[in-house]
Amino acid sequence: MEYRPDIYSRISIQVSLSGYSFKVQQGDTVNASGWMGADRIFTTPELLRRYDLVEISLLTPKVTLIPKHFFSAQEIRSALGEVVSLRDTDSVDFVEVPTYGSVLVYSNSIDESLSRAVSQTVFTSSGDHVKVLPEMYYILSDLGRCTDYNKILASYMDGYLHLAIAQGKSLLLANVFEAVDFTTAEYFIFLAMNRLQLNAEVSTICFRTPLTPDQEMSLYRYFKAVEQI
Repeated sequence: MEYRPDIYSRISIQVSLSGYSFKVQQGDTVNASGWMGADRIFTTPELLRRYDLVEISLLTPKVTLIPKHFFSAQEIRSALGEVVSLRDTDSVDFVEVPTYGSVLVYSNSIDESLSRAVSQTVFTSSGDHVKVLPEMYYILSDLGRCTDYNKILASYMDGYLHLAIAQGKSLLLANVFEAVDFTTAEYFIFLAMNRLQLNAEVSTICFRTPLTPDQEMSLYRYFKAVEQI
């Protein structure tokens, strides 16, 4: 989480089927929780406070990125249905990603209720609820925080790798891969990099989700550096 002097307090919460994690910024200090079980949501002090800025992301695999000039709000269900399996009861929404001239179409219908509970528990300083947005939205928003020219930012949890890659200001890839374990997630990272002709040995990979020590060490075998943002 990047320090911003105009925001005194900020919390960024990631939610998935198995639980959640959060990062809290108070002034120039940032603290991360690590991954936590859903049973702790109502006893975690950090979730019972108010913040100047609240961000809540859901690690939904049901996303697709559409260039803005091809986007039609009337066709979002059919557009998303072309790339992921949608049920008739799944809700579909969209959010603009102006940095890349695109619109992210998504569904938060992944049979979980934790994100709704979090959004009804954590408020802004003015007492407002915050909309739950897909993890891919925040990955795309945070790509610019990767300091290398080749920007690689990922999240991994509950069998899905969320991955975006850019060169400078040009977005090269934004996708979600089904990966039963972290080794499979690494395979998809390397596959994407090979197709884009990027060299891991001179690249830094960044993650938004917490990494276990074993996961971090595994990545260090291939990448110049591993960072958490």
